[in-house]
Amino acid sequence: MGSTQFDGKFTPYEEKKGEDYMNDDQYAHFRTILESWKSELMEEVDRTVHHMQDDAANFPDPNDRASQEEEFTLELRTRDRERKLVKKITQSLEDLDKGDYGYCESCGTNIGIRRLEARPTATLCIDCKTLDEIREKNRV
Repeated sequence: MGSTQFDGKFTPYEEKKGEDYMNDDQYAHFRTILESWKSELMEEVDRTVHHMQDDAANFPDPNDRASQEEEFTLELRTRDRERKLVKKITQSLEDLDKGDYGYCESCGTNIGIRRLEARPTATLCIDCKTLDEIREKNRV
C-alpha cells in the first residue's frame, strides 16, 4: 500500500563545492523526486479503485459486510490524505517552475537540500516550521 510519507527512494543529491543553491541540477533532482512521488500516489489511487470494484461484494452476513465497509472506509480516508498530498506536490512543481521552490515562504531563506529531500513539499525552513508548531501548540 502507498504512503503519505515520502519513502526516500532516490539517490541523495551530492552538492558540489561553491555551487549555487537551487541551480539547474538541483531543480532537476527535485523535479524527478516530486514527479515520481506524484506518479506513485496516482497509481495507488487507481489500485484502490480497482480493488474496491473487484472486491465489492454483497455479503449476506452482516459482520462480513461491516468488515468490508470498514476496510473500504480506511482505504478512502488514506486516499483522501493522498489526494491532498498530490495537491501539495503539484504546488511544489508549480513553485519549481516559477523559481520559488526551495525557499521559505515565511522568511525567504534557503530551506536546504537535505530538508527538501526528507520532505519535498516543505515550504518553510526548519526555524519557521518550529515557530509555526510552537504557535499551533499554544492555540490549543
